[in-house]
Amino acid sequence: MRPKIGIVSLGCPKNTADTEVMLGLLNEAGFPVTFDEQEADICLINTCSFIGEARKESVRTLVELAQAGKELVIAGCMAQHYKQDLLDEIPEARALIGTGDIHKVVEVITSIAQDKQIRINAVSEKPTYITEDLLPRLSTNLGPFAYLKIAEGCNHACSFCIIPQLRGKFRSRSIESLVAEAKMLVTNGAKEIILVSQDTTYYGLDIYQRQALPELLEALHEIEDLQWIRIMYAYPTEVNESLLQTIAKLPKVVKYIDIPLQHSHPQILSQMARPLNPEKVVEKIRKYVPDVRIRTTFIVGFPGETEEHFEHLLAFIKTHRFDRLGVFTYSREIEVPSGHMENQIKESVKKSRRSVLMKAQHEIATELNAKIVGDIISVLIEEYDGERDLYKGRSAWDAPQIDNQVYVKDRESTVSIGDIVAVKIDQADTYDLFGQPINAVIASVMETNLSLTK
Repeated sequence: MRPKIGIVSLGCPKNTADTEVMLGLLNEAGFPVTFDEQEADICLINTCSFIGEARKESVRTLVELAQAGKELVIAGCMAQHYKQDLLDEIPEARALIGTGDIHKVVEVITSIAQDKQIRINAVSEKPTYITEDLLPRLSTNLGPFAYLKIAEGCNHACSFCIIPQLRGKFRSRSIESLVAEAKMLVTNGAKEIILVSQDTTYYGLDIYQRQALPELLEALHEIEDLQWIRIMYAYPTEVNESLLQTIAKLPKVVKYIDIPLQHSHPQILSQMARPLNPEKVVEKIRKYVPDVRIRTTFIVGFPGETEEHFEHLLAFIKTHRFDRLGVFTYSREIEVPSGHMENQIKESVKKSRRSVLMKAQHEIATELNAKIVGDIISVLIEEYDGERDLYKGRSAWDAPQIDNQVYVKDRESTVSIGDIVAVKIDQADTYDLFGQPINAVIASVMETNLSLTK
């Protein structure tokens, strides 16, 4: 009898995609799987090790499951980061699976299930694997969307980032492979495909010797029943005119760009080994993509960040008025160059600066949302809140789990989960919108990406 495998997925959407592939492989091999760890014989934990807080969450999860008497298979970034140390320090850990080794999950779990004495370290020293096969996937999402991981690894050398060490060099999947997987995801109910990788805009440079994201978007756009295509994790220097024109012209590609800028001051950007002149890329995006919504993230408290540098960033945010914005306090990592820089900033200063930026963004977000009241927008309905008698969904300008939500009061019972609905907005707060459906489902995708009335 095969052991029941409990699944825990931590970290980013890229981890989610990996988890779903491992789930699909285990399911295909006949292993029963569960999201209730108490029912599990063996727990598979896909961990994150990007920053200190992510590692703490991963360690906390491992400790809790070990204390509950579970055997552990540790996958993902933490396995890649610490390798054999995890087996040495955690007696309950039966196996490790690296970031480039997720395709080995069935082999690993079959082996430890058959032999209670063995422990397996399936972590490649340098991750190089990238699948071109159409692997099975088992969705972990409740909503009608799916992540499509278009590449693995990263070729950039940001001074604060450990990802290239954990994920290896950038390696793209072929367009044919990605279209085949996207078709499978749509067949299984996804209305929205979200493109993810460490740097989606670098896509194709390794295998096609050119930036091929526009070609991939064109190919995905042809998939019948796919309604929205969203791009996450764009890198500033690779957001070029060709890509922006493609985004602008394809109706299914939502007018939303996620582009982590990290800072605004040239001195801090240079120390980060990040592109300079972020204002130019913001202006370019808004020039070529009408009605675009821009999401970005910034880091405060980077080593050597003075009050002048911080005020420059605050002014930059107030000037460019980003639609969606996240702020992180710098996390010191000793394995990367910034961890050894002088003038490390106190945690209290980092937190104070983050609060100032979020307060400024709170005011901006409130004003921007207020302007939508009275408009009719397209909303992808994702769930129903029975207690409040409201449907919850997202506009084309919002990514799941990180951006705004739209609450829809359906008095005529015309709305279903998975529909893209025209909603008239009659109320707004800082991060959420409230409205009522207008003539139920939008029939044409041509109408789904822009506000239907101005």
